[in-house]
Amino acid sequence: MKPSLRALAAVVVLAAPLALTAPAQAANTLTMRGADVSSLQRSLDLGARYYDGAGAQANPYDILASKGVNYLRLRIWNNPTSGYNNKAKVLQQARAIKAKGFKLLIDFHYSDTWADPGKQYPPAAWANHSLSQLQSDVYNYTYEVCTALKAQGTTPDAVQIGNEINVGMLWPTGQVVNNDFAPLASLLKQGYRATKACNGGTQVWIHTANADSNANARWFYDGIRAQGVTWDVTALSYYCMWHGTLANLYNVIADVKSRYGRSVVIAETAYPFTTADADHQPNVIPGTARCDNIPATWAGQAQQFSWVQNTARNAGAVGVFYWEPTWYAIRGNGWDPADINGTGNGWDNMAVFDWSGRVNPHLYWTP
Repeated sequence: MKPSLRALAAVVVLAAPLALTAPAQAANTLTMRGADVSSLQRSLDLGARYYDGAGAQANPYDILASKGVNYLRLRIWNNPTSGYNNKAKVLQQARAIKAKGFKLLIDFHYSDTWADPGKQYPPAAWANHSLSQLQSDVYNYTYEVCTALKAQGTTPDAVQIGNEINVGMLWPTGQVVNNDFAPLASLLKQGYRATKACNGGTQVWIHTANADSNANARWFYDGIRAQGVTWDVTALSYYCMWHGTLANLYNVIADVKSRYGRSVVIAETAYPFTTADADHQPNVIPGTARCDNIPATWAGQAQQFSWVQNTARNAGAVGVFYWEPTWYAIRGNGWDPADINGTGNGWDNMAVFDWSGRVNPHLYWTP
């Protein structure tokens, strides 16, 4: 997810098929009920407080667990200017996560800043490296982070080799150009090898934002499969404003599950609870960017998330992750890692905690 780029996308108002909104019986179980909490440590360090649905102050991890969350995701940047989401901070937060009994997903961006479909900048330390050097970089860094987590008793249950890598990662070297997947595939293979060398039971996810169409998903995953890439979980982002109807989401999940024979997870989704803005940073997704005629309210946010979970479950997915539900507007926890103190939060209307830190009482992660 790189919200500043997302804001440039066209907003589409969509209608949801009723058949997907309230199934009488689930066709599958969502065993991975996740949340990306990458900004949470910074918020806590700045004194953020979190409150349950009744308004009682509580530990945010406990609140998430009470809402049905059992899996937490952390992004890792190589050397961010802010110092947050680097290896040391990820190790710190992983200890808190595992102490609360959650499973852990590590999201390697292989960058010093945001990586997404429109931007995949290599970390400064790798900027002039050849493909063969980048292959070693990916292997060594992945192995280093995984083994450091393992050494402190917080072995990751899953890792992503790249974040929303629709057309590759570590551009330009690892970018897919003229349908040539070979350079990217060579990097993905090194990430897979390093992960399994660290811990054979850790799942390797390949994550794209290709929930928009079967054609795009097939193009990418067919491309890496043809190059001999191995992975354990096909991970997709789904934001209804950019990626189409729930019926389309259903079709993409069912297709990639059948076509590649791997578990499918929605690694990112979210919906606004308000049309307002808490700070000087414009909202990435304005509250007017609605889907399925659902209003930007607490009840509306909960309804849309429930519909996404129902759709994913019925299509055969095994998990849904909400992106940054705890990132409400806290001064100093800004958008830009190069100016974390000076920028505001463009996600304050998308979190599941309001601007005072109270959780949406209607929203739940359900099996």
